[in-house]
Amino acid sequence: MKIERVLTKDEEKLAEERFYRAIMSLNDVDEYRSFFNDIFTPAEFESIKDRWSVAELLDKGYTYREIKTMTGVSLTTIGRVARFLFDGANGYKMALERVNKK
Repeated sequence: MKIERVLTKDEEKLAEERFYRAIMSLNDVDEYRSFFNDIFTPAEFESIKDRWSVAELLDKGYTYREIKTMTGVSLTTIGRVARFLFDGANGYKMALERVNKK
């Protein structure tokens, strides 16, 4: 994370909007994969995939210890995902509900 931000808050918001619109412009999983492989470092992408796996397992009722054993993800990260899953902006919940409907 940059220590000194160059963009104003409004510019940051516009940059975020453009980023989301870029994602929305993609057509399929292969295009998502290409985009995410380009935009994230391997470590960042692994972290994001780990967090999603943890969210899915928490949603299925697994305990923190079971998830740690299954995934190798730290208890700290599992707790962080749980906090956002149960008391966040509802992003995890929304996506899990939609994925589980299919």
